[in-house]
Amino acid sequence: MDRRIRTYPAVLGMDSITLEEMESVKLMNRIDSKYVTTDDKLDLLLERAAREGYRACIIAGEKITPYFSMYYDTPDLEMFRIHRAGHSVRQKIRVRTYTLTGTTYLEIKRKNNKGRTKKKRILIPVADLGKVSEAPAFISRESRYTLDRVSEACTTSFYRITLVNREKTERITLDTNLSFTNPRTGCEASLPGTVIIELKQDGRHSSTMKGILLDLRIHPFKVSKYCIGTVLTTPGLYRGRFKEKIRRIEKMRKANAQ
Repeated sequence: MDRRIRTYPAVLGMDSITLEEMESVKLMNRIDSKYVTTDDKLDLLLERAAREGYRACIIAGEKITPYFSMYYDTPDLEMFRIHRAGHSVRQKIRVRTYTLTGTTYLEIKRKNNKGRTKKKRILIPVADLGKVSEAPAFISRESRYTLDRVSEACTTSFYRITLVNREKTERITLDTNLSFTNPRTGCEASLPGTVIIELKQDGRHSSTMKGILLDLRIHPFKVSKYCIGTVLTTPGLYRGRFKEKIRRIEKMRKANAQ
């Protein structure tokens, strides 16, 4: 992952919140609202958030931190295809590494037909699931799949800023410097200048951040980093509903570059 990233003065000047303090904002059973924007608007968003008293999560002394995820899928990309078909009930299996600390989790995300996302995860010693003794039982228990049915499908790398409001009732993640690698095809792709935002809440409560996003004309945009990465790194793959999403992202990027 390229460590030559933009710095955002507004976030560097924000008050900090540690991972330990964020324990009450885990939001493992939550409603996610997603948005896509560009670097120029991220600067404005962070300035507004700082004035509203949002705090920035600090990890190993850094507020802009690298993440690496390996997503697993079946040989015929069943989890991708379910999402592409627009089914509201779906699952994802991934191994996520917090690069600065080396901490690694096996995670399963499940979304139900009421829009709630539930995440289960276990701390694992290594990213190679073949060397994790508890991985088969965890995957079988928490998903509809078994470890022997899935394999590495796509990686996502990005830098993340995490904000928490004063009341600690919501968490906002802002992902930049997105890049993807496909171990099956050997292809790589990236989305420079693109920012994926997730507003995560336990319920549909009033949110200062939603007001900031509306003021900046950053509108809801349902997107999956795994699915976008898979489409961009799999030549000839039928894009379906993701074709228009990628077109919109490219349009934003071009407008931002002018």
